[in-house]
Amino acid sequence: MESTVHLIDLLGAGALIIWGLRLIKTGILRAFGSSLRLWIAKGTGNRFTSALSGLMATLAVQSSTATAVITASFTAREIINPRMAQAVMLGANVGTAIAAVILSFDLHWLSPALILVGVITYSRSKQTRGRGVGRALLGLGLMLLALQLLAGVTDPLRSSEVIATVLQGMSDAPVFALAFAMGLAFLASSSLAVVLLIALLAQSGLIDATLAVVLVGGANLGGAIPPLLAVAREGVAAQRLAVSNLLVRALGALAFVLCAPLIAEGLLMVLTNSSHLTIATHLGFNILLLVVFLPLLGMIAGLAALLVPAAEDAEHDINYLDEGVLETPALALAGAARETLRVGDLVREMLERNLRALEQGDTTASEAIAQLDDAVDARQHGVKLYLAKLKRTELGEEDRKRCSEITSYAINLEHIGDIIDRDLMRMAVKKVQRQVRFSSEGLAEITEMYRKTIVNMQLAQSVFFTRAPELAHQLIAAKVDIRHLEARSAERHLARVEDQRSETLDTSALHLDILRDLKRLNAHLASAAYPILEEIGALRESRVRSPRKSVDLASAQPEKS
Repeated sequence: MESTVHLIDLLGAGALIIWGLRLIKTGILRAFGSSLRLWIAKGTGNRFTSALSGLMATLAVQSSTATAVITASFTAREIINPRMAQAVMLGANVGTAIAAVILSFDLHWLSPALILVGVITYSRSKQTRGRGVGRALLGLGLMLLALQLLAGVTDPLRSSEVIATVLQGMSDAPVFALAFAMGLAFLASSSLAVVLLIALLAQSGLIDATLAVVLVGGANLGGAIPPLLAVAREGVAAQRLAVSNLLVRALGALAFVLCAPLIAEGLLMVLTNSSHLTIATHLGFNILLLVVFLPLLGMIAGLAALLVPAAEDAEHDINYLDEGVLETPALALAGAARETLRVGDLVREMLERNLRALEQGDTTASEAIAQLDDAVDARQHGVKLYLAKLKRTELGEEDRKRCSEITSYAINLEHIGDIIDRDLMRMAVKKVQRQVRFSSEGLAEITEMYRKTIVNMQLAQSVFFTRAPELAHQLIAAKVDIRHLEARSAERHLARVEDQRSETLDTSALHLDILRDLKRLNAHLASAAYPILEEIGALRESRVRSPRKSVDLASAQPEKS
C-alpha cells in the first residue's frame, strides 16, 4: 500500500510538471505568438540561423512540439524551405535540452515568488499579452514546485520492492526501457518533463547510469511523436518535416541504446552526480544530432520524400484547422487564416477556369467549377465552426477581432464562389448555347476586367494575411479602378449598340451582366481591407457628401454660372 501511495505522489508531481509546461507554452504563445511566428519565419535564411531561431523559440515556449507545429505550418504554406525547417527542428531539440539544464539547478526558492507574481499579473492584466506573461510565470513557478515535490517523493521509493523490481527489469531489457520512456514522453507530450523525472530517479539511486542513458534516448524519441500527430492534416510538406524529425531522433536513440554502457562510463569519469549525468546525456544527445545532421539536410529531406510520397490531390486535402491547438489562440488563428487563404486559392482557380471557358467556349468547365464551389463551401463552413469553438475559449480583444476578420473574409470568399458558379459560369454556358460571340473590343474589355480582378484577388489575399495598411490602401484603390473600368466599358458597349453592330446586339445582356458581376466580386474582395483601414482611422463611413455640403454646393452653382 505504501508503494502505491508513493507511486501516486510521483505521478501527481509529474502531472504538475506537465501542467506547468503547458501553462508556459500557452502563456508565451498567447502573449507573443504572432511575433514568435514572424521571428521563426524571418530567421531561416540559412541552416545556422534556422537552428538558432528554433533553439530560441523553444527556450521561450519550453516546448519543441509548439515550435514544430509552427514550423510545419509555415513549411506547408511554403513560407519556410523544408531543409531550413528541419534545421529549425534540430535547434528546437537543443533548446529543450538547454531548458532541462536550467531547470536542473536548485531554484525551488524561486517558486513561491513566481507563482505570486504570475497570479497577480494574470489577475490584474486586461490585455492578452499581460495575461499570457502572467500565465507563463505561474507555469514556471508550478514547474519548480513540482520538481521540489518530485525530489521528496523519489527518496522513499528506494525502499520500495515493487519499484526496485520494475526498474531492475528495465535494466535487463534496454529495448523495453526505451519503449517505456518513449511512451511516457508521448503521453506527456513533453520529452523535457520525462527527462527531469529520469534525472531525479537517477539522483535518488533508483536507476543506474546505463539505464538513465537508455531512458533519455527513449524520451527524446517519444517527444517526436506528438508533432507528427499534430501535423497529420497539414499536408505533405508538414508531414515530411515531422517524419524527418522522428527519423533523426530514432537514429540517435538507437545509437544511444547500442552504446549506452560506453556513454555512461565516459560520463561517469567526468560527472559524479547522477542527476547531472542524465541532463548531460540529454544535452549531448541533441547537440550530437545537430552536429551530425545539420550538414545532411538535403539527404534527410530526400529520405522523408521517399517515406511520405506526394499524392496527386494532396494540395486539396490540406486542412489547417487543428482542434488540438484551440487552447492556444495564436496557433488556432494562424491555422484558421491559412485555411481561409486556401479557400481564396480555390476561388481564384474558379475565376481563372471561368475566364478560359468564356474565351474558348468550353461548357465542360461548368462541372469542375461546381466541384470547386462545393469545396469552397465546405472549407468556409469548417472555418466558421472552428472559429465558433475558438470563441468559446478565453480570448483577448485583439484575438476576437481577428476571429471576426477571418470569418468575414471567409464568408465573402464563399459569396464570390457563388457569383462565379451561379452567374459568371452560367453566362459562359449561355454564350455557347446561343452560338454568339463578343465583338473584339467587347471581349478585350471583359478579359481586361477579369485579369484585373484576378490580380486584385491576389492582392486581397496578401492584405488578409499580412494586414499591411499600404496594401489595404492599394486594394481599395483597385476597387475604385474596377468601378471606373466597368463604367467605361458599359459606355463603350452602349455606343456600339447605337451603331447597330450585330455582334454587340447579340451579346449585349451577357456583356453588361458580366461587368456587373465582376464589379460585385471586387466589392467582396475589398472587404479584406476595411478592418485594417478602420483600425488606423483611414476609413470613411460613406462616399456621400453631407446634406449641408450638398445644399451649399447647389446654392453656389447659380452664382458660379
